[in-house]
Amino acid sequence: MSSKTSTVTVDGTSAELPVKEGTIGPSVIDISKLYSQTGMFTYDPGFTSTAATESKITYIDGDKGILLYRGYPIDQLAEHGDFLETCYLLLYGELPTAAQKADFDYRVTRHTMVHDQMNRFFTGFRRDAHPMAIMVACVGALSAFYHDSTDISDPHQRMIASMRMIAKMPTLAAMAYKYSIGQPFVYPQNDLDYTSNFLRMCFAVPAEEYKVNPVLSRALDRIFILHADHEQNASTSTVRLAGSSGANPFACIAAGIACLWGPAHGGANEAALKMLEEIGTPDRIPEYIAKAKDKNDPFRLMGFGHRVYKNYDPRARIMQKTTHEVLNELGIKDDPLLDVAVELEQIALKDEYFIEKKLYPNIDFYSGITLKAMGFPTSMFTVLFALARTVGWIAQWSEMIEDPSQRIGRPRQLYTGSPERDYVTLAQRG
Repeated sequence: MSSKTSTVTVDGTSAELPVKEGTIGPSVIDISKLYSQTGMFTYDPGFTSTAATESKITYIDGDKGILLYRGYPIDQLAEHGDFLETCYLLLYGELPTAAQKADFDYRVTRHTMVHDQMNRFFTGFRRDAHPMAIMVACVGALSAFYHDSTDISDPHQRMIASMRMIAKMPTLAAMAYKYSIGQPFVYPQNDLDYTSNFLRMCFAVPAEEYKVNPVLSRALDRIFILHADHEQNASTSTVRLAGSSGANPFACIAAGIACLWGPAHGGANEAALKMLEEIGTPDRIPEYIAKAKDKNDPFRLMGFGHRVYKNYDPRARIMQKTTHEVLNELGIKDDPLLDVAVELEQIALKDEYFIEKKLYPNIDFYSGITLKAMGFPTSMFTVLFALARTVGWIAQWSEMIEDPSQRIGRPRQLYTGSPERDYVTLAQRG
C-alpha cells in the first residue's frame, strides 16, 4: 500500500484520499470514502477513468501496445503455448508443469459432453435463430442441468463449474452452428486436442471421415489465446457485476455472452467483414479510403484502430502472421473479399493518414478474414469470441468471489429528472 495521498477540496471541505499503486501501470486514487467526507460522488460515464476492482489477471498498456496474461506477454503465449495452457495460467496464476498440464487437459476433455437432454433444448429454437441467441439461452440453462456446481461458497463446486464451462462451451458452440445449418450434431472425440475437437464438431458429417487440418487447428487455437481475456472490458465487467449479486456461475457467463453480442464489443470482426463486402473489389478501395478521410462522410473503416490500444494492437501482429498462414494453406486465390482485405491491409500500413492517426489493422480485421477462410459464417464469429473469452470470464469471476473486499455492484448516478412534486389526481389534470 502506498503512503501517498491525494486531497480533494469541495466548497471548502477537504477529503484526503489514499493513493493505491499497482505492480505496473498508473496508480489510482481510492475514492471509496469521498461521499462520506464531502457528500459528493464522482461522475465517470462508461467508467473509463475508474478502477472498479483490483485484479492480478490481465494487464494492458494501450499506449505502448502491451498485453500481459499473469505477467506473460501475449505474443510469447500465442507463439509457444496452446489454449488450454493459457486457460490454466489464467485460472491458477502460473504456467503448468508437464504433469499439471496433462491432468488439466484430461479433466477438460472428460467434461466436453453435454447432458443428452440438451439436444431437445435446441429444437425449441427456429432454424434461423442467431447462434448467439442460442448460446445465451443454452449456457444459462446449464444451471438447470448441473445443480451440483452452483454453490459459489464451495471452492470445489466453483472448480467443477469452471471445468464444465471451459469444456462444454465448444460443444455448445458447435451444436449451435450445426443446428443453424440443419446438420446433425457431432459428439466430441476424446483423442483430439481442444481446438481440433471443436473443428471436427463443426465441420464433420456422419457420412464421411473428417481429418483436422493442423494448420487451421493451430491458427484457431491461437485466435482463442488472443481472445482469452482483455482486462475489465464490457462483458467481463458484466460477469463481475452479475457475480457480485451471488448469481450462479452459469448465469454470470450467460450475462457475459449477452453483453459480448453487442456490435461495439464482440461483433467488431463481423462488422469488419461486412465493410469488406461493401467495398466489394480491390479497385473500389481508393473510393472508400477517400470516404474514410472525409470528416463529413458517415463511412467508417471497421477493423482499424482500437479504443484501448493507441499503438499497434499486440494481438494484431500475431493474427497478421496467422491469417497469411491460413490463406496460404488453403490456397485461396479467387476470393474477392480476401483480395480486398490484403490490399486494404497494405495501404493501411503505408498510407500517411493511417500512420498519423494510428489506424493500424486490429485483431478484428484479421480474425474476421481468417475465420471466413476457415469456413465459418459471420454469424458464428461472436460465438467463437465467447468460446475463447469464457476462461477469462471464469478467472475474473473466481477472483471476484475470493476477494474479501468485494461487495455487490451499485454504481451511482447524477439525477437530472424532475425535482420532488405532489401527485395530482386524474380529475385535476384537465
